Amino acid sequence: MSGETTSKTSRFLIKNPSLAISEFRYFLSLRFGVIFALNMQSTIIYYWVYHITNDKLSLGLVGLAEVIPAICFSLFAGHIVDLKEKRKMLMLCILGYIILGIGLAVLSLPHMEFLAVDTRLHFIYFVVFLGGIIRAFYGPSGFAMSGLVVPRDLYPNATSWSSMAWQMGAVVGPLVAGFLIAWGGITTGMFVVLAVLILLLFPLFKVSPKPVVKKEKEPVLKSLTEGVRFVMNTPALLGAQCLDMFSVLFGGAVALLPVFQKEILMVDETGFGILRAAPGMGALCTMALLAFIPLKTNPGKKLFVCVTGFALSIIVFGLSKNFMLSFFMLLLSGMFDAVSVVIRGTILQLVTPDHMRGRVSSVNTIFISSSNELGDFESGVMAHWLGAVRAVVTGGCITLGVIGITFFSAPQLRNFRFADNRKDDDISS
Repeated sequence: MSGETTSKTSRFLIKNPSLAISEFRYFLSLRFGVIFALNMQSTIIYYWVYHITNDKLSLGLVGLAEVIPAICFSLFAGHIVDLKEKRKMLMLCILGYIILGIGLAVLSLPHMEFLAVDTRLHFIYFVVFLGGIIRAFYGPSGFAMSGLVVPRDLYPNATSWSSMAWQMGAVVGPLVAGFLIAWGGITTGMFVVLAVLILLLFPLFKVSPKPVVKKEKEPVLKSLTEGVRFVMNTPALLGAQCLDMFSVLFGGAVALLPVFQKEILMVDETGFGILRAAPGMGALCTMALLAFIPLKTNPGKKLFVCVTGFALSIIVFGLSKNFMLSFFMLLLSGMFDAVSVVIRGTILQLVTPDHMRGRVSSVNTIFISSSNELGDFESGVMAHWLGAVRAVVTGGCITLGVIGITFFSAPQLRNFRFADNRKDDDISS
């Protein structure tokens, strides 16, 4: 029996060789934990803000508070990350998140309710703003570290597992947050987030410090713009980034879930947590499939198909008044989005030179922040003007238009193949 188990384990590791690397497994634990904690925290914050203001626009301002620093500091963060040791940078980021977690936990205590609603709201926005600054450094640091713990030929497999760890955190975080809000309230949830962030220091210490690939210094302005130039001169990467940015910018609906929960679907806090976790659940299912059935052929074309499916799912979600249909559409949107995440992440890993990982990832952070947090702001503003349903449906229709434009204007992305780029890497090395 044990021999059969060993044989199955060996076959599994043959298909997933990146998991045989112990440091990569610790890195996955860290990645899961950070996303789990931050998704718990953001879910609680959105619920908290909407229930003390009953204002849709306030939800958008939460996203805006995070996206401004994430974009403004990203290029500088990439420059710093390329010059510094990556584990140290990750440690500083986690310590920063712990300090902010303490601030939110204290602010949520019952005896802090003597503060006026506007005062508490401004404190929340300020903490979210500081979190955006940390995120500008954490994203490039994590991306650079992931490229250093696995060899280049394992990037596609490692990217699938890294994305799966991210999606697991994105699934479990909101579910746990919804349960904690219903069971113990906002304060309990914030202190659980703080505890998780502290525990993340343990897997981080299991990853050894990595050598700094970029040692020569160059003018700061030149260094800051080099990552932008690289992305602009790599058509497949630029096309994938733009497609993702505009699709999520206009097609995102997560920020408006408190509105749908309270005013349209009329479910309790647990239902809100389930809806918030639905995209991650779908993504997790897709990631599990991709671990055994990896993407090998026509990734560019599959990317366009899946982003189209994402947009259609969001449109149906916006029109739905049934909880199960809404849940299923969000689940489906996550399944489609997961494929685009893996393809975009693999393209990013394959085409980026080691000495530029921090700066190129910082540009990627700008695209991601623009699509996620700026998308939350866009959703809040459109919902304020048009109502939640019209905002989501309109955004989904705009996304379909963006997909059509990108399909015909980015042939390098449409025809991208992983095998060709791996051959190029082998030749260049």
